[in-house]
Amino acid sequence: MSARLSGKTAIITGATSGIGEATARIFAAQGAQLVIAGRSTERGEALVQELKTKYGDHFMFHQVNVIHEQEMADLVDACVDHFGKLDCLFNNAGAGERSSVEEVSEESFDRVMRLLVGSVVFGMKHAARVMKAGHGGSIINNASIAAHRINQGGYLYSGAKAAVSHMTRLAGVELGPHNIRVNAISPGAIATPIFWGGSARAQILSEQENAAKMAKLQGNLANATPTPRSGLPEDIAYTALFLASDEGSYINCQDIVVDGGRIAMFNEKS
Repeated sequence: MSARLSGKTAIITGATSGIGEATARIFAAQGAQLVIAGRSTERGEALVQELKTKYGDHFMFHQVNVIHEQEMADLVDACVDHFGKLDCLFNNAGAGERSSVEEVSEESFDRVMRLLVGSVVFGMKHAARVMKAGHGGSIINNASIAAHRINQGGYLYSGAKAAVSHMTRLAGVELGPHNIRVNAISPGAIATPIFWGGSARAQILSEQENAAKMAKLQGNLANATPTPRSGLPEDIAYTALFLASDEGSYINCQDIVVDGGRIAMFNEKS
């Protein structure tokens, strides 16, 4: 059986840790040519070398700060310059945020919206530019169950993810006639270092400290869904694999919730 992404070229943002890193590994194993995009050159280059050793010389790292449109445009252009095309963009980069209505400042609003919404908007814009000139493609946006239920994230985070979910549908309708599918994935509480400060924090802790935190986190999350285990980055990565592959060729304008049933446990008063 052939690899599910054989012959396809993909960009994954936020690919040096968590969900992005898991997706990069799975896409690589399934035959994709891949641009690993992120801010950490050290982690990105190390991942590229690992993948090249396992699967061959069709991976590259591109450093990007996704809050800047020009850097997103340069990322897409670098992919096309290196591989000749772009078949899939996974707008995955992001960060957690906890806020309330009265805590919002101009600085926090700009930071969260540029990271969580702007990166998706400009990622879609520049991916569409090259996909329309080619044979179409698949754009996947990382949303959240916070887009669907209250009390699943901070005020700004939840609003931003709701925007991602709706703009996914808007883009899918506009770009569908060009054979460009646009879908979102809404993860539930996925066990990653984002819960204790993200990859930067994880890098300054020992392997044992990170393992202990992860074990505790997975235990806590396992009690928060009907499914008796925590969510893992691979759960989101395999959903992205389906949407990127030809198996998902009739899926467009959808926001697929991957949360072990968590949001079914919450109503709007929870």
